Amino acid sequence: MELNFKHQLGLICVILIFPALCSGKEYYTKSRAAYYGTSDGYGNPRGACGFGGYGRTVNDGNVAAVSAKLWKNGGGCGACYQVRCKIPLYCDYNGAYVVATDSGEGDRTDFILSHHAFSKLGRNKNASEALKKYGVLDVEYKRVPCTFKGNNIVFQINEHSSNPGYFAIVILYVGGTSDITSVEILRKEYRKWEPLRRVYGAVFDIANPPTGEIRLKFLVSDGSAGFHWVQPKIAIPANWKAGATYSAKLA
Repeated sequence: MELNFKHQLGLICVILIFPALCSGKEYYTKSRAAYYGTSDGYGNPRGACGFGGYGRTVNDGNVAAVSAKLWKNGGGCGACYQVRCKIPLYCDYNGAYVVATDSGEGDRTDFILSHHAFSKLGRNKNASEALKKYGVLDVEYKRVPCTFKGNNIVFQINEHSSNPGYFAIVILYVGGTSDITSVEILRKEYRKWEPLRRVYGAVFDIANPPTGEIRLKFLVSDGSAGFHWVQPKIAIPANWKAGATYSAKLA
């Protein structure tokens, strides 16, 4: 009997690979989610990522504090997730798309959502109000690509930086499903790269930075794809100021 390509591919999936991996089905992790209240329903400007005011309104305020396993000692800052609940009467199929801006967990939760984000779990306003009465919900989630600022790394010179004695940055955004695991600064006088210290969350610093323009590079983790370095093409000018924002293409 002659097999066409489609049948051959099906046999490969059955024989060589786990059948579940060939079904095209999306896989989610089961967990629980709660929510926290702010006066306007947006995020917490004092979140542990160090995002400040940016962390309050980023992604239209659809943000979350995440558990230690997703927090990754700050490496999970800025990661994007789809979170959805499973009560057919109330829950929206797509759920909420949230950005991790803080660290925190409650009763076996992986997510403590902002009021805005928690409301997105519901099919409509009345459903969202009904869900809030549960307090804590069984949910499922998956990591999804961050796309709202393109395929870039976006970083800001931290407000506590003081040229020339102290230099710190906060990584505000990383596109796709990548994470920043390390940042290095070029010491031109020694022709070598020196690591910045992760202070907390997404904040990295160094005392007595090099004089003149500053060049950084970022070690990017792509999960199963491994690691690679990204270096912005344009240097930070010598007269840099706290609050200035820069970006670099991931690829």
